[in-house]
Amino acid sequence: MIVPDAVNLRYLLAFKKVLETIDGRFVVVCGGGSVARKYIDALRGAGNSLYLQSLAGIAVTRLNARFMTYLFGKEANEGIPVDMRHVASLLRRNNVVFCGALRYASRETSDGTAAKLAHYLGADFINITDVKGLYTKNPKSFRDAQLISEISWSDFLLRANKIKYHAGQHFVLDQSAARLIKKHKIKTFIIGPDVKNLENILKGKMFAGTRIEG
Repeated sequence: MIVPDAVNLRYLLAFKKVLETIDGRFVVVCGGGSVARKYIDALRGAGNSLYLQSLAGIAVTRLNARFMTYLFGKEANEGIPVDMRHVASLLRRNNVVFCGALRYASRETSDGTAAKLAHYLGADFINITDVKGLYTKNPKSFRDAQLISEISWSDFLLRANKIKYHAGQHFVLDQSAARLIKKHKIKTFIIGPDVKNLENILKGKMFAGTRIEG
């Protein structure tokens, strides 16, 4: 959502406006997106280890987080946190805290970071991606794919585990995050690029997307 090809400025300004109009504090965990996948694919093609591929992806998530702090200005944190205590400390002083992946963890994307932070902070987890939510199959490849509006933590974990992990994978939520939201019973939402759905969730209204709970 940050840099699909070029910087997605129109979306990011709309995202910023939504957070500014809601009375609350937010932690935004930035993924690496298409940029990270390009670096990861190149390293994979050159025969580099999964560990180095993951480090390249982590670096991009932190660059994206730094960019977002510049875009949000005074409402956001100045530094980029590298652990959960640092995130919590910054959240006491800022309305919005941006971070990337906090550290290397085996077989985990920034989704796992977000799930860990949601548990640590006692917060709901909203995952924003480039499709409207969880589908019965990949909606970009199959016209008959159906949106799943509600699913249990257990059933979602089963779906996530059917996918073989690789650095830079592109699924609505990674396997590590799926395990964590089930273990800690974290209310989770998956929504697409229409910021109205984000606003509706934050206001407790109906939204188009997927709710994972129960």
